[in-house]
Amino acid sequence: MDKQEQKHKRRVRYKGTHPRSYKEKYKEHQPEKYGDTVVKVISKGSTPAGMHISICVKEILEFLQIAPGQIGLDATLGYGGHTLQMLKCLESKGHLYALDVDPIELARTRERLEKLGYDDKILTIKQMNFSNIDQITAESGPLNFVLADLGVSSMQIDNPDRGFSYKNEGPLDLRLNPNKGISAAQRLKEVSKDELQGMLLENADEPYAEEISRAIISEIKRGTDISTTTKLQCIINDALQFIPKDTRKDEIKKSCQRSFQALRIDVNNEYEVLYEFLEKLPDSLAPGGRVAILSFHSGEDRLVKKSFKRLLREGVYQEIAPDIIRPSAEECRINSRARSTKMRWAIKA
Repeated sequence: MDKQEQKHKRRVRYKGTHPRSYKEKYKEHQPEKYGDTVVKVISKGSTPAGMHISICVKEILEFLQIAPGQIGLDATLGYGGHTLQMLKCLESKGHLYALDVDPIELARTRERLEKLGYDDKILTIKQMNFSNIDQITAESGPLNFVLADLGVSSMQIDNPDRGFSYKNEGPLDLRLNPNKGISAAQRLKEVSKDELQGMLLENADEPYAEEISRAIISEIKRGTDISTTTKLQCIINDALQFIPKDTRKDEIKKSCQRSFQALRIDVNNEYEVLYEFLEKLPDSLAPGGRVAILSFHSGEDRLVKKSFKRLLREGVYQEIAPDIIRPSAEECRINSRARSTKMRWAIKA
C-alpha cells in the first residue's frame, strides 16, 4: 500500500512585520523550537504568548527551605514554573502534589513536566480546587511546605478565547474552569444594579462602581447582548466619558482592568475558595510546616493577612511575615505583571 503523502502546512500569514494577535505568535507558542524569540520577548519586559513567568521564585524558595524527602503542595499549578523549581529542590526524594481547576492548562503543564522526567513517582497532579486541600492531606499526610500563587496565569489572560482581558475580542467568559459554573456574560444577565455595584467595590475597589453598574444594567434592560469582552469594554468607556480629558484614557483603562477582575472573582467564587483554603491550611501542615501565598489585589491580601494574624494570636502559627514581601525592582522591570504581587508567609507551631 502506497504511503499517503503528508502535505506541508504553512503557518498563518499575518499583516506587517511582526505577528500581533495571540494565535499568530507561532514562535512564542513553541519555546522549545524558537528559544531566541522567547528570550527577546522576555528581555523587552513582555510575557511570550502561551507562557507564564513565575514570580518571586527566589524569595519563595529561600523561605520554604525545601529539603529532599519532604512532602509539599503547589496549590495553584498554572504553567508549572514554581512547581519545577520545587521539584528540583526535592532531588527526586519525597513528593510534590500540584492542583489546578483549569483542565486546559493543566493538561499542557502535565505534558511539559512529564517530558522533563517528572512522573507520578515524585509528582501527583490533580484537577482540583485548592479549597479541598484536606482531600490531599488525607492521601499525603501532613505537608512540610505549601505554595499558593493566587494570580491568574498569563496563558489565560492572553488567550482571547478565555475572555479574561478587555484588550482583545473574545467571549465574556472569565471562568478558570470553562466547563463549570456560569460565564461572566450570563452572570451580568442575572445581577441587579446594587449587587453589581457592590461587586465592583468589594472585588476591585472600583471608584466608578456606581456609574459603571448603572450603565451596564441600563444596556441589559435595553436588550443589549453583553457577550463579548469588547462590548463590555465599550460600555465602560462610554460610561466614563465625564472624566477630565487629560486623565480619561488612563482612568478608563484602570476601570476596565478592575471591572474584569471583579467579575472574574465573582464567577469563580475566589474569595470563598480562598477563605476555605485558609481555614483548612493549619490542619494540613506538619509541625514547623511552611506556607507562602502570593496575592495580587487588596481583597485577597486582606483575607490572607487577617487569617495569618488571627492564627498567630491563637498559637496555631509560631511566626508570620512581619510585612508583605514585594518582587525586586529588577524582576518588575523584566516582568511587568509582577508589580502588584504581595507575598506573605507563615510557619506552623
